[in-house]
Amino acid sequence: MEHSTKTRRKIKTAAAVLAVMMAAAAFTACSENNDPAAGSKAETETAAAAATTAAAEEKPAESTTSAAKEEKPAEEENQEDEETTVNADEMLSLWAEGAEAKAELVDYITAITDEGSKDYIPPEDRIAVFDLDGTLFCETDPNYFDYTLLKYRVLEDEDYIDKASDFEKETAEKIAKQNETGESFKGLEVDHGKAVASAFSGMTPEEFNDYIQEFKKQDMPSYEGMKRGEGFYKPMVQVVDYLQANDFIVYIVSGTDRFIVRGIVDNSPLDIPNRQIIGSDETLVAPNQGDTDGLEYVYEDTDKVVLGGEFIIKNLKMNKVTVIAQEIGQQPVLSFGNSTGDASMAEYVTSGNKYKSLAFMLCCDDTERENGNVEKAEKMEGLCEEFDWVPISMKNDWTTIYGDGVTYTGAEEKAE
Repeated sequence: MEHSTKTRRKIKTAAAVLAVMMAAAAFTACSENNDPAAGSKAETETAAAAATTAAAEEKPAESTTSAAKEEKPAEEENQEDEETTVNADEMLSLWAEGAEAKAELVDYITAITDEGSKDYIPPEDRIAVFDLDGTLFCETDPNYFDYTLLKYRVLEDEDYIDKASDFEKETAEKIAKQNETGESFKGLEVDHGKAVASAFSGMTPEEFNDYIQEFKKQDMPSYEGMKRGEGFYKPMVQVVDYLQANDFIVYIVSGTDRFIVRGIVDNSPLDIPNRQIIGSDETLVAPNQGDTDGLEYVYEDTDKVVLGGEFIIKNLKMNKVTVIAQEIGQQPVLSFGNSTGDASMAEYVTSGNKYKSLAFMLCCDDTERENGNVEKAEKMEGLCEEFDWVPISMKNDWTTIYGDGVTYTGAEEKAE
């Protein structure tokens, strides 16, 4: 019977071990009995030599195997390096050739991911914060997503119209008027937050999310080929993907209600978990809690968490800085925004940072593909120059905004 190489090696190894044992036994017997008949010195040396020969035959095979094992990790490591190389041009393919903002971002990433660079940032400290409306997602059509959601809930949802409070109706009507005339109302940001909290009170976060998912299916009024939940800026989605490919932890820090932001991001092109979504907040309670304080009430096995109906905070301006310090717990190194509501966040990221840091600001200068505003864009460009932020031109830096098949019709309506 023929044996495989592996089997023959095992046999030789066993023989070597047996020979060593025999030699040791013979030597011990000779020493204890002082009896030449029990095993001569020559016999002992012969057995030991046999064992050494057998072991020597095994050694080359083991050395070869060890060398192969040493070489394999190096080959695998090189292969992994090739696989994990991030191609900026491919990942940022929707950015125009020569876009300065893209070049600044790529140069930055190259510097902070190079372990030999003085600007190197360890992966655990690579944190980026993004605003939502006007930075990652269509800002207004004709108003913010959360404003239009409240207007629909209070003035159009047949299941809720008769239940809406006078305050909710008053707030929703202000939003409707603002949509039509552009009129501003002092305190509307906070009033809207309060009305959202009360209008959806009693829902579980899951039920609220289901409501948002249905609302996202409505058509965008000023666009053809796009639903309300599809208004993501594709070039900015690429930026998020690019950063994540370079080991960044990405947070959304928005003035929109936290649960509404979660609903927008759910079933979207963005891969950002709920724990990395920060927004304006409302209370959460147990259904049976009533007016009992949370320090006194004990959660029961029949309870569930529901929206409590009380507004807590509007997460804009300086409030973005405090919530970053509270929830993230360390200074981010990249900031992306589009308005003065993001100015404090941008300055917080770029001021006194132990790492190289940058702040980018979108300028809404595209009036053909998007509901842009040239006057606002020019003001932001001026602020970028003043505060050393990096401006992003939606008109000049991107080859598309929403992708093929989406057409902005608002410009025609305005002309009429």
